[in-house]
Amino acid sequence: MRHFHRFDARRVPSPCFVVDEVALEENLQLLAHVQRESGAKILLALKAFSMFSMAPLVRRYLAGTCASGLHEARLGREEFGGEVHTFCAAFTEPDLREVLALSDHVVFNSFGQLGRFRPLLEAALAARPGLRIGMRVNPEHSEGAVPLYDPCAPCSRLGVPLSQMRAEQLELLSGLHFHTLCEQDLPPLARTVQAFEQKFGEFIPRMKWINFGGGHHITRPGYQVDELIRLLVDFRERHGVQVYLEPGEAIAYQCGVMVSEVLDLTWNRMPQAILDTSATCHMPDVIEMPYRPMITGAGEPGEHPHTYRLGGQTCLAGDVIGDYAFPEPLSLGQRLVFEDMAYYTMVKTTTFNGINLPSIAIWNSHSDEVRVVRRFGYEDFRSRLS
Repeated sequence: MRHFHRFDARRVPSPCFVVDEVALEENLQLLAHVQRESGAKILLALKAFSMFSMAPLVRRYLAGTCASGLHEARLGREEFGGEVHTFCAAFTEPDLREVLALSDHVVFNSFGQLGRFRPLLEAALAARPGLRIGMRVNPEHSEGAVPLYDPCAPCSRLGVPLSQMRAEQLELLSGLHFHTLCEQDLPPLARTVQAFEQKFGEFIPRMKWINFGGGHHITRPGYQVDELIRLLVDFRERHGVQVYLEPGEAIAYQCGVMVSEVLDLTWNRMPQAILDTSATCHMPDVIEMPYRPMITGAGEPGEHPHTYRLGGQTCLAGDVIGDYAFPEPLSLGQRLVFEDMAYYTMVKTTTFNGINLPSIAIWNSHSDEVRVVRRFGYEDFRSRLS
């Protein structure tokens, strides 16, 4: 995984998320290139990667951040700078008051909420003429393979379908937002843009900006970057609007790992290894998606002589990461390195069973410097309870 073949996993505590700031900057440089050439603005989706110790690096390249609620909006404003765009499936009034003060764009999920909060919005717009209000729409065009992550799945609660658009309520809006993708390349986006234009094209002339959402795997090798730039330029020029993209995984793609340690070796119909990391606590997408993360030096079951089922410390019977084969038998205290663990990991960790959260470290693959920027302990578990 990029530069991590040179990383010594024993230089950090275990478990630990480790992010390579060099790889992160390489991704940011590519995204900045897309911004320059296309005229679009790219935002970091904090729901995927909220590592604010990297904020000074991120804000050198991107236009800002997008948030999914009040706390992310505050983090974006306080740490990352630039524009702050906030969408939520439904706002509470106290949260919305703060969101309106923190954000440059506030995007609603229904005309019901837009109407309910209209007096609040009008007051905010009068006080801050630069504030922009938007609506998330649902093109009802599915490109995702996993229904759990498909905002356009039947009966989705996300985005206004065309049948629910209210032309008479558009006067507060300056833009439309759609988000339909999940770790996908250009062709699904191109088809989605076409579906969006077919269904919502009549409303675009009234808008100043269109947000294409996230899920764009722009930094993945083989992504059609030049074609993306052409699509963005074409859309912007035909409609005369500012275009936004808000990827999360593309920012931190292939930038981080999670270091784990073997705590015990057991046997029940097959060899088992208990690790100090947990699927349910530290990488819940393994269970929810589901998916099987890669481990450096390991292969599919049977690919190497020694196959183990890897699981966590919790009492959940299903706290299983997967079955992996290794060239040599595992040993107690051995470090394992899970690959591509920078996005949708740190932001999803829990302390179920009182399991400790992984530490967080920054590694520079050019200088080989390692900095542990955060360690967690009992107080982090206790502070979430009462």
